Amino acid sequence: MSIDIPATHRVFGGALSYVRHASAATGTPMRFTVFVPHGTGPFPALIFLAGLTCTEENFTTKAGAYRAAADARLIIVAPDTSPRGEEVADDPAYDLGKGAGFYLDATQAPWAPHFRMESYVVRDLLSAVTANFPANPARVGITGHSMGGHGALTLAMKHPHLFKSVSAFAPIVAPMNCPWGEKAFSAYLGADRASWAAHDAAALVAAGKAAPFADILIDQGLADSFYESQLKTQLIEEAAAKAGAHLTVRRHEGYDHSYFFISTFIADHIAFHARQLGI
Repeated sequence: MSIDIPATHRVFGGALSYVRHASAATGTPMRFTVFVPHGTGPFPALIFLAGLTCTEENFTTKAGAYRAAADARLIIVAPDTSPRGEEVADDPAYDLGKGAGFYLDATQAPWAPHFRMESYVVRDLLSAVTANFPANPARVGITGHSMGGHGALTLAMKHPHLFKSVSAFAPIVAPMNCPWGEKAFSAYLGADRASWAAHDAAALVAAGKAAPFADILIDQGLADSFYESQLKTQLIEEAAAKAGAHLTVRRHEGYDHSYFFISTFIADHIAFHARQLGI
């Protein structure tokens, strides 16, 4: 798969590349960043999915992840959150359209032609990374924040043959039961709520889809303004208890929904994935 690398930066002995490539899934150009530690590889890889309004740069510039990734000898990939371009449908609100792809394949107009972020991540993104960087396709983990935490959890449970470890920061764990998810799912997937369950982490856990994972790590700040109304962490805990799934939820006093929260605990998540991926 052909890619373009307009910029590369040396960081903690490794290289951070800004990448552009054509996506067959979205029918648009897409962007991602990839950090490769020093050495010849192949290295395990960790995909980070960002939240609403973000691009591939938010994690890259704000999370402070690359020292820990260099020490763990772990590739980190951060894709954009949606297709972009004049031909791509959009909405004036921040929680629908560009920057709000929700990591699913839309079935409804006007979103269906380009909003195919599930196929993009599991097919085009992984193919571009493994074809052009020294990543081991058998040792890939996935994590994310908020909408991206939702994406990490659901994509891991739907594609356990691709992802061997999973964690999340302040994820939307039950989008079928919160305003963000209900709005996005209604637009992208239509009115039939039965089709929504395949994209709801709590529903997937309840259906036994967490079984392939030895543990799932979730960090949640208790000063997060979206905690009660949008994130609803307790719903995935209840599902895990009933299904007998292994789930570690850590709640932190005083931490909010920002990248200050992510940067505080990102090294813990890198260490978690390193253990799960056998580094």
